[in-house]
Amino acid sequence: MSEDKTYTVSQAQYIFAVEFHRKTWELLEKTERTPFEEVRMLDYAHASLAHWRAAGTAVRQQRGEWLVSRVHAVLGDGAHALKHAILCYQIIMENRNEMEDFDYAFAFEAIARAYTVSGEQANALKFIEQAQKAGESIKELEERDVFFTEFNGGDWHGIK
Repeated sequence: MSEDKTYTVSQAQYIFAVEFHRKTWELLEKTERTPFEEVRMLDYAHASLAHWRAAGTAVRQQRGEWLVSRVHAVLGDGAHALKHAILCYQIIMENRNEMEDFDYAFAFEAIARAYTVSGEQANALKFIEQAQKAGESIKELEERDVFFTEFNGGDWHGIK
C-alpha cells in the first residue's frame, strides 16, 4: 500500500526545480538530440529556473540562469544565452555573501560561451580569460575539477 505525502508549495517547487534540472542535464549530455528533445531541454531548463525563482535562494536562481544560458548556447541562440548569462552574473553581484567561488567562474564561462555563439570573438576571449582565472582560484579541488571539465568541454566554435 502506498503512502500519500503532503508537501507545502515551497517543498513542491523545490522538488520540481531539482527534477527539471536533472532532465535538462540528461538531454544536455546526449551527443545527438532530436528537434523535439531540444525543445524539451529548453522547456526543462526554463521550468527549473521558474521553480527556483519561486522557492529557491539567490544561489539557486543564479545557477538556474546559468543552466538556461548553457542550453541556449548549445542550441546556438547567442542572444538569449547572453541575456541569461548576464542575469546569472547580476544575481551573483547582488548576493555575493551567498555565493561560492565557483559561481563566479561559471558566470564568466556562461558569458564567454554566449559571446562565442554570437560570433563576438574579442568579447568571448576576454571572458574566457576571466573564467580561466576565476576557475584557477576555486579553492576546493573537486569543485575546480568540475568547473574545468565543463569549461574545457562543449563547442567553443574554434575560439578556444
